[in-house]
Amino acid sequence: MPTASTARALAAVALAVSFAAVADDAHGLLQRMEQALATRNYQGIFVHEHDGQTETLRIVHRVEGDGFAERVASLDGSGREVIRRDGELRAYFPDQRVVLVESRPKGGLLFTGLLGLDSSAEQMYRLSEEAPTRISGREARVLAVEPQDDMRYGYRVWIDEASAMPIKTQLRTAAGRVVEQLLFTELTLPERIADAALQPSVATHAYRQLRRAAPKQAAPRQAADATWDAADLPAGFRLIANSTRLMGDGQKAVTHLVFSDGLASVSVFVEPQSAEPQGQRRLPVTERMTSLGSSSAFSTEMDGHRITVMGEVPPDTVRAIAGSLREGFAPADRSAHAPRR
Repeated sequence: MPTASTARALAAVALAVSFAAVADDAHGLLQRMEQALATRNYQGIFVHEHDGQTETLRIVHRVEGDGFAERVASLDGSGREVIRRDGELRAYFPDQRVVLVESRPKGGLLFTGLLGLDSSAEQMYRLSEEAPTRISGREARVLAVEPQDDMRYGYRVWIDEASAMPIKTQLRTAAGRVVEQLLFTELTLPERIADAALQPSVATHAYRQLRRAAPKQAAPRQAADATWDAADLPAGFRLIANSTRLMGDGQKAVTHLVFSDGLASVSVFVEPQSAEPQGQRRLPVTERMTSLGSSSAFSTEMDGHRITVMGEVPPDTVRAIAGSLREGFAPADRSAHAPRR
């Protein structure tokens, strides 16, 4: 479902209020939008376009105390639905008669996967307001977050003047090509939303339920051994998280690194490869690049480890970050390995 992409596109602009270059009126508009997204019930129909494909979806979003409940249903194809509530995600697949259940953070959906802006983002993006226009019958103001190079994406967001709700968002390359677009064709802001609107539209009593368990955390000793880092990152990116988790049967320690430029973030997973049986020849190293809409993923092997790099960035960025990884940096050495400019 494109909900997470919608989240990042909207949150990227909402959090951009920290840019020093934002004019007072644009600053106020962004604050109004952030407040509207955090406190309003809303429901409507939006069109999601990416990779030459178009999908129409219905969304129902209800604020519940300091949390929310949300249902997103595809109006095309198999009619799959996703319901998020109380830190849990349930994905319903009618064509397979399966419901997938997994844990999700309790934080607001619109900020999922976004690490927030910091001062480094001001060097890599430029925020500006474009000429106002009308869209979906509403007066709207247009804000742009433009990347300074081709290693990251930028954003356009059309904000309803009356309600401060985002009506349209675009993810764009540095050259201006639209990678992904979401457009509300219908949007209402009801004071109340009934419980029934947040229930799946299909009878699920005969569905097979699959539950994806959250990975177990590694012991502190294992976490302290996570010494992977990067020596020559793309400009603006820096390491902001480094941890190790026990995966699978609890015996394999997988290192998770997160790099950010203050707006975009990239996750890296480093997994030790199983040793080849004695006398068996090791297969050649394989590399794989995949892209889906705005998301890119690259996998390769390095020093007996499987490396997977993924994020909502251009393919060249995940490949470059994979190529910059090194094992064995002591924490004291990391300051010597600054991102390249």
